[in-house]
Amino acid sequence: MNENAMTLSQLPPPLLAWYRASARDLPWRNTQDPYRIWVSEIMLQQTRVAAVLGYYARFLEAFPTVEALASAPEEALMKLWEGLGYYSRARNLQRAARLVADRGGFPDTHAGLLELPGIGDYTAAAVASAAFARREAAVDGNVLRVVTRLTDDHSDIAAPQTKQNIRAQVREIFPEAEADVRIFNQALMELGATVCVPNGPPKCLLCPVREWCLGRERGTAESLPVKAPKKSRRAEEKTVFLLLREGRAALRKRPASGLLAGLWEFPNVEGALDEPAAGEAVRAWGLEPKAWKHRLTAKHIFSHVEWHMTVYTLEVTGGGPRGFTWVESLERHAVPSAFARCREEAERALRE
Repeated sequence: MNENAMTLSQLPPPLLAWYRASARDLPWRNTQDPYRIWVSEIMLQQTRVAAVLGYYARFLEAFPTVEALASAPEEALMKLWEGLGYYSRARNLQRAARLVADRGGFPDTHAGLLELPGIGDYTAAAVASAAFARREAAVDGNVLRVVTRLTDDHSDIAAPQTKQNIRAQVREIFPEAEADVRIFNQALMELGATVCVPNGPPKCLLCPVREWCLGRERGTAESLPVKAPKKSRRAEEKTVFLLLREGRAALRKRPASGLLAGLWEFPNVEGALDEPAAGEAVRAWGLEPKAWKHRLTAKHIFSHVEWHMTVYTLEVTGGGPRGFTWVESLERHAVPSAFARCREEAERALRE
């Protein structure tokens, strides 16, 4: 047995004992229902636990079963998802829910779960282990960090081969008891989230497996994991219009595919326009500026692009194009968080 394998083989007993005594009490950890576990895993993708808790409770109140989600109106689903971002996750949730409802239940294997829309290796393993006690390794950023520090592994964790190797290593050390299998992935992730933390030194004095950690022993833990730098995001300039007419604000739906597909947005055009050019853009929609109220700037960062927005609030007259919807309130429309600052301004303007 090589040194890395020996290190990891010591992991399960102290890790599981620590988890049972110290883990955060999170609602999706108190169930074996694959629906509730699956919803939590999809929500937690690229989103912090603290941000998910309220959404998770509201989502399950509205859609308590997979059948309820399968039959939900898309607008209601998008409204509940508003602010979580990555809206394709919600659409894939519903697509998968319809397949599960049609077949009468969730597939109970990693391979079967992988066939559902929006489910990759990590989510399939997380659901298969927690809901069905399958010995499948769910490898996320927390697990990559824990394992590379424990084994003093300097491989690039952005490389697919590194993730495959670590998944194989973790699968080899899975416990046998069903109750342990259900929580082992969660225990590894919890260790990474609360002790072997990112963006700072690991809390080695609190770690239940510190005596077997090669990274701690060799003084390399803080430099791990190794990850190749991301490509820089491109910046896009946009001019956004908060158009007010007779106590209503204009919204329009984004295209059915692409970024923020099918969600509501405030009318906008490419480029950072000054006021004269902005006025011409408004007139091109068949509207006439009546009173310019406010100008502000806002920024939103996606994973691959940044929006730099110049935002004009103005009163207008005229009919406007067919694609505009004029609303008295934004409460029933799913406006993505990319327009959060614009939404605040529009709601303030509508109250005046």
